[in-house]
Amino acid sequence: MKKYALVTGGSRGIGLGICICLAREGYNLAVNGVRPESSVGPLEELRLLGVKVIYCQGDIGKAQDRKAIVDKIKAEFGQLDVLVNNAGVAPKVRKDILEVEEEGYDFVMDINLKGTFFLTQELAKLMISSEPDQGHKSIINISSISATTASVNRGEYCISKAGMSMMTTLFATRLAENNIPVFEIRPGLIQTDMTSAAKEKYDKLITEGLTLQQRWGSPEDVGKVVASMVTGQLAYSTGQVILVDGGLSIPRL
Repeated sequence: MKKYALVTGGSRGIGLGICICLAREGYNLAVNGVRPESSVGPLEELRLLGVKVIYCQGDIGKAQDRKAIVDKIKAEFGQLDVLVNNAGVAPKVRKDILEVEEEGYDFVMDINLKGTFFLTQELAKLMISSEPDQGHKSIINISSISATTASVNRGEYCISKAGMSMMTTLFATRLAENNIPVFEIRPGLIQTDMTSAAKEKYDKLITEGLTLQQRWGSPEDVGKVVASMVTGQLAYSTGQVILVDGGLSIPRL
């Protein structure tokens, strides 16, 4: 049976780690990103894993781009089994919450929350319309420990991820009758291009005990959790949150 997954923001970082793990599970992939397809080298690497890979270029914060993504999936795949909402941005400039401007706030929220919500809305409908015997369906939201950990110099990011947590709860509640579980993964310190600017700072904090497991997380650490979810191994756990943070969020004295 052919299986199909969309990973937003799947051309690099955590998204690419997820794509690799899904490809190893036999999922044909729709990879979303904003760069032109010609500059996305990992697509060929994913195809070498023996699956069909299509590229859906677009900014999920824009309605016309979301429509183009959905239309391409319908045309190329005809169905969707797994949606991984991974696309997200950090603030262009970190500012104290007393200094954040509407333009910067909207930039983060449009992609991280609004765009993710409305893309999920459309693709959930596509999942519901599929024949019930076409395998496991699931939606996985990649949020962040920032959903519950306050950073006052990037408050709009924290708010967007907290909103995604409620979005997970809402869609899990709505889609339970359709047998579509919805999960949330909260990564901690994952080594990607997004976190590279703060590498020296967090290298030091990790060695000082910030995380219980004294290393950075990798994109594939997140991808392996996604793989366990899509294969039905958490079949009775819809709406649940899995932290992939090396123990960073455990309260300690």
